[in-house]
Amino acid sequence: MVQLVTNVPQYENDIAEEIRLFLGAVEIRPDAPDAQFCMTITLDEAHLFAGGTLNGQSAGFAVLPDGGDPLERKRQQKRAVKRVAYALLQKVCPADMPWGSLTGIRPTKLLRDLAARYGEREAVRQFREVFSVSEDKLRLAATINAVQKPYLESAGERDLDVYVGIPYCRTRCLYCSFGAEIAKGASTEAYLVPLFEDISRGGQLLREGGWNLRACYIGGGTPTVLTAEQLDRLLDHLESVYGGYGSECTVEAGRPDTITREKLEVLKKHGVGRISVNPQTMNNETLRRIGRAHTKEQIEETFLLAREVGFASINMDLIAGLPGETEDDFARTLDGICKLRPDNLTVHTLAIKRSSRLKEQLEQYPLPEKEAVTKMIDMGFAAAKSMGLWPYYLYRQKYQNGNLENVGYAGRGTICVYNIDMMEETTSILAHGANAMTKRIFNAERRVERIAAPKDVPTYTNKLDRLDAEKRALFLQ
Repeated sequence: MVQLVTNVPQYENDIAEEIRLFLGAVEIRPDAPDAQFCMTITLDEAHLFAGGTLNGQSAGFAVLPDGGDPLERKRQQKRAVKRVAYALLQKVCPADMPWGSLTGIRPTKLLRDLAARYGEREAVRQFREVFSVSEDKLRLAATINAVQKPYLESAGERDLDVYVGIPYCRTRCLYCSFGAEIAKGASTEAYLVPLFEDISRGGQLLREGGWNLRACYIGGGTPTVLTAEQLDRLLDHLESVYGGYGSECTVEAGRPDTITREKLEVLKKHGVGRISVNPQTMNNETLRRIGRAHTKEQIEETFLLAREVGFASINMDLIAGLPGETEDDFARTLDGICKLRPDNLTVHTLAIKRSSRLKEQLEQYPLPEKEAVTKMIDMGFAAAKSMGLWPYYLYRQKYQNGNLENVGYAGRGTICVYNIDMMEETTSILAHGANAMTKRIFNAERRVERIAAPKDVPTYTNKLDRLDAEKRALFLQ
């Protein structure tokens, strides 16, 4: 247990994230005098200084001046108290943190924003000295920013992306916390009724607001739990309402056991240019352990089938650090992937999500040590490089093993624009479906406003009018 006392309760959650980097899912309370760790964090706004103590150790840092910008003032205060907490924890229980004190989802966005505000040299200095980011991760973030630059610059102020969510899966994975339902024919058919209406209203909104469609992405869940006929109707409706897909359309086909030739031919017929065939691992024992209803052999067969149908841009997702896996297991997975040679590869680090079965049953599933997962991530980078794939987007999640990251790699001409737009939050997203997140990006104000659709399908259906009103207020202002 950790006792945390601070005069800035508005930043308690941010301080708690630093604590959990070092101590895991520990209980944190303001009134625990018998706690093993007792931390105090104080912010002196008058003198632009943050300081603190932890078990007899102390640390303090100046807060950067904000220039009178209230939003920047809040950012600098939060960074200062987090920096103090990180420094104290490194003194009391030192650990190798490749991303230093950073706990946010988008380190590449932070680096780019700092460069725009202070210049590249100062941005690099802050990553090194303020946030304690390792040279390897700083180099990775800078490389990705350079790759993304022309794509971000090509986005217009009135561009938006469209996301369509299919919140159904065939089975529930051990590590998943997503609110997906188990697919049944009647339920998926019923879901298409409000979804089609949602899409229709989105197309009307786009036209009224003078917005331009930049890219489309159909995700989930697992979109290919839909039948070929349902996919045909969905894509036909999407094309009809929006007049096309913009520059690209991706369907996260996902699980090999849901993909058939007929479905692939439907996707191809409608001009879908990019799909995912996601194994997570190429080890059958692990696939059974994590609740996937497919085998390594099905992964290979499905990938080759997609090639035969004519898909020239196929992504494959892997997870480093799955329960029971070793570095040798991950090496075998990468060997199998390299033989198939996908056009994109996404290497995730396992995150222990709060509402997952894995979190609830963690004692039953031994996880690889941090050092092993770090090596797996490095192996993924090397494998991607051997196939001519280079990192182009990155994001992080809470409770990731080793304080690591998820990285998307792509070959020449196969970068997914939607992934960049969504991860970097530089282009607005109009989202349709249960559990889908709509975002309006106000770049000039460095501000993002969000509308979250209800997670469960009945509530989403009942609140469709309210969602439409909120989207119209957000995008037509």
